[in-house]
Amino acid sequence: QVPLAESGGGLVQAGGSLRLSCTASRNIFGIRAMGWYRQAPGKQRELVGSISSDGVTNYADSVKGRFTVSRANAKNTVYLQMNSLKPEDTAVYVCNWRALTGDYWGQGTQVTVSS
Repeated sequence: QVPLAESGGGLVQAGGSLRLSCTASRNIFGIRAMGWYRQAPGKQRELVGSISSDGVTNYADSVKGRFTVSRANAKNTVYLQMNSLKPEDTAVYVCNWRALTGDYWGQGTQVTVSS
């Protein structure tokens, strides 16, 4: 498995912004989609947003208009820009890449939004 490394999490006040990054240590062949999931304590993991190989994005209703997924192919990196953060956005955020060679997951990064 190719490790994916997330960065950019932390503590922020409600209304603030954070940008998460997820980088692969080497090129992954046949990427179909790159996305972000989150899991809060006591809740199921949910898809936050994703971007397909042809640039089509998809978001959970709860983050539409506030979060943006983008990618930098040359850097093997996908980003999650989070604006207007709310306390209910508090969770561990995990990146996921789906490729022809399989699914790849990061270790997760904690995002905590204080009220």
